[in-house]
Amino acid sequence: MAATTLTKTQLVALMAEKIEITKKQAASFFDTLADLAVTQAKKNGVFVVPGLGRLKKVQRAARTGRNPQTGEAIKIKAKTTAKFYVAKAVKDAIAPVKAAAAKK
Repeated sequence: MAATTLTKTQLVALMAEKIEITKKQAASFFDTLADLAVTQAKKNGVFVVPGLGRLKKVQRAARTGRNPQTGEAIKIKAKTTAKFYVAKAVKDAIAPVKAAAAKK
């Protein structure tokens, strides 16, 4: 069975139905959440979505990479990027740690 993802329209409709608000209000919520995440991560370096995880601004150091076609070494510049770290509770709910693996 192939995994499918929800489109924004489907997510908005599902959220609107679950919490009994209009689709317009649900869409506005997601747009506001995305805007807040970007501005707060940019300003403070981190944005936490309680119960889900955190969006964090991280610095990547300059490094040497390889051109996959030629194998030639290339320089990759340092840059700032964003990473999303999933909360432990979410990880455990999606993929619980097996007892045997936890004892090792």
